[in-house]
Amino acid sequence: MEEMNWGLWSLMPLAVTLVLAFVTRSALIAMLAGTFVGTLMMGTAPGAGLNAIFQSSLGNGDFIWICEIVVLIGILFELFKHAGVLGKLARRFTGNAGNRRGVALTAWGMGFVIVDDYFSPLLTGAVIRPMSDRVGIPREKLAFILDSTTASVCILVPFTAWGAYVASLVAAQGAPVGSVEEGLGIFIGAIKYNFYPILMLLFTLLICAGVIPDFGPMRKAERRAAETGALIRAGAKPLVTNDDEDVFVEAEGQSPSLLLELLTPILLLIAVGTWSLFATGSVKIVEAFMLANVWLFGVLGFKGRFQGIVEISDVIVAGTRSVMAALLIIALAYSLNAVTTELGAGQFIIDQFTSDLSPNSLVVITFLLTAAISFSTGTSWGAYAMMMPVALPVTFELTGGEITPLVYQAVAAIAGGGIFGDHASPVSDTTVLSSVGAGSDHIDHVVTQLPYALLIAAITAGLYAWT
Repeated sequence: MEEMNWGLWSLMPLAVTLVLAFVTRSALIAMLAGTFVGTLMMGTAPGAGLNAIFQSSLGNGDFIWICEIVVLIGILFELFKHAGVLGKLARRFTGNAGNRRGVALTAWGMGFVIVDDYFSPLLTGAVIRPMSDRVGIPREKLAFILDSTTASVCILVPFTAWGAYVASLVAAQGAPVGSVEEGLGIFIGAIKYNFYPILMLLFTLLICAGVIPDFGPMRKAERRAAETGALIRAGAKPLVTNDDEDVFVEAEGQSPSLLLELLTPILLLIAVGTWSLFATGSVKIVEAFMLANVWLFGVLGFKGRFQGIVEISDVIVAGTRSVMAALLIIALAYSLNAVTTELGAGQFIIDQFTSDLSPNSLVVITFLLTAAISFSTGTSWGAYAMMMPVALPVTFELTGGEITPLVYQAVAAIAGGGIFGDHASPVSDTTVLSSVGAGSDHIDHVVTQLPYALLIAAITAGLYAWT
């Protein structure tokens, strides 16, 4: 399809999605309606337009790759349940005093161990969710912790795909940056100015430790969990479904091995992810989850925990069924992103604010623009690709072609603004995957964490204006 620019109307599909999401609390219906409105604006016939956008946005390797990851994590969690290790782990963990705070802090800490925006929320969620359920942490809170320690950590670590990508965009703008290596040096220099992810990580730590009390919708969720024991809102649709009574059951006559049936699969995941990052430059997430699943199938089969091929098939089907809601949300997120891109939503936002920038306003406007684009499109990398060619040449013009702190601040503002959108947008893949990892209703996750994200974004903008 030919790319169009609808001006302010380009934001209509996202506006429809957000309004319906907050009113109906149904992410699926809201995103489907937003995508449908976008296809009508593009001049396609009702129904035919949806079919076309589904084929163009979902018929690619990236979407299939994410689907593979989500299905494999569903099967792995089902295997953990079948092995009975989640119940054994939860019972051991809850024998400690102060365990609720300990579970939250453990979830926060795992975000620094698993440095990958897809890998982290899924693996951490699979490990922590049974324990957080047992100690009464609402699913919305767990989703917030997973989401806050995902992309925020990735953008602060230079030697990852994120650092290489931002460095390549910096280098692509030309003089005075002559190579990707010099671009990486600027990215590293900008880390100390990347206030949004730094503040979000610190804020989340203090929330987990109980130093900062919850407020807004998250406080309501915490009160619900404390007073009624309900970890999800009545009527909510968690993206991962399971029978809570089955999660903690140990099979009669069996003694689950935490070493073989929980720790080893997790270590295999981390080992393959770490090795592939250094060996190939990218994390082989699908392969890592495949290996962990094969290991667990093998161990349980050797111990006689399957009554034939049919039961193995049942485990695979049950694991896949548990993540079907997540797969639908991911598909609609891809489709809605394609519609907003086709209508030129990101370019419209850029065009409104890129004239007559002074050094005092450049960094603040750059941060807010990148945040708006990333929130609207659900992709930080796409926002980086759009904003770097706009903001960096202006910055170089203001510095006379020199690498000054203003350049570092501008790059940091772009990096942090993209993280805000990745963190807060309902159509962001990492936001969806955090809902998957936590087993949370997706819109409940977005609603409860949005005040936190907006608070940190406001503080960040204030710091940029002050510095």
